[in-house]
Amino acid sequence: MTKPKIYSMSFASVYPHYVAKAEKKGRTKSEVDEIIRWLTGYSQEDLKEKIEKQVNFETFFAQAPNLNPSRALIKGVICGIRVENIEEPLMKEIRYLDKLIDELAKGKAMEKILREQP
Repeated sequence: MTKPKIYSMSFASVYPHYVAKAEKKGRTKSEVDEIIRWLTGYSQEDLKEKIEKQVNFETFFAQAPNLNPSRALIKGVICGIRVENIEEPLMKEIRYLDKLIDELAKGKAMEKILREQP
């Protein structure tokens, strides 16, 4: 079975689209970075390095130092598919990120996006 094309795409090639989507709706690059750091456990320096080195999505998530356990709380539809029903682990991680960026662009508060417990 062939891997989806997104797995071999560089994270750096998609990252500007995440930022543009957020900025078009009045959000910031730093909020996008905060979401990515929350999801993956990367530091800002590590995130910058991954972008500069043009690592692909497969490597980006495989090397993530601390995937946030609260990411399992991410629910909803992205690209017409319920995130919680995606079985392939890497695709699920990618769609978690897509969903979080979507929520940011829709104006959701950062506390809610980052699934902070009261």
